[in-house]
Amino acid sequence: MKLREEMPELTGATEWINGEVTKEELIESGKPTLIHFWSVSCGLCKEAMPDVNEFRDEFEDELNVISVHMPRSEKDLEMSVINAMAQGHDITQPTFVDSEHKLTDAFENQYVPAYYVFDAEGKLRHFQAGGGGMKMLRKRVNRVLGTEEK
Repeated sequence: MKLREEMPELTGATEWINGEVTKEELIESGKPTLIHFWSVSCGLCKEAMPDVNEFRDEFEDELNVISVHMPRSEKDLEMSVINAMAQGHDITQPTFVDSEHKLTDAFENQYVPAYYVFDAEGKLRHFQAGGGGMKMLRKRVNRVLGTEEK
C-alpha cells in the first residue's frame, strides 16, 4: 500500500476473534486506526505484543486497534493455536484471522509484524514492518492523533 491510500475493506476473514468490525465502523468512529499484522510462528511478533497492547490500552478512547493474524505456513492455520496465542498474549482487540491471505493481499503486506496507521478518514499515514521501531510508531500514532509525544 502507498501512503494516503484508502484502507481496504475488512472482508474475507476465515474467522474473527474478539468481535468483528468493518471499515465503515472504524471510519464512523472518527478515530485513527492501527492495524497490526502478526503470526503465531513469528518470534518478533510475540516480543512486540506488549507494545501493541500498550498502544491499545493507552489510546483506548482515541485510537482503534485491530489485529490481523497472517499465517506464514500450514502450521499457522490451526485455530486452537491462534486462539491460545491471542489469549496468552492478552490480545483483546478485534482480530481478523486471514488464513486465506485475502486481507494480506488487499494490503499488499509481506511482513510480520507489520503496522499500518490510518487517519480518521481511513487514509494510510504510516507503515512499518519488523521488530523494534516502537518509538517511530508512537511518533506516527501521536501525529495522526494530533497529540504531542507522550
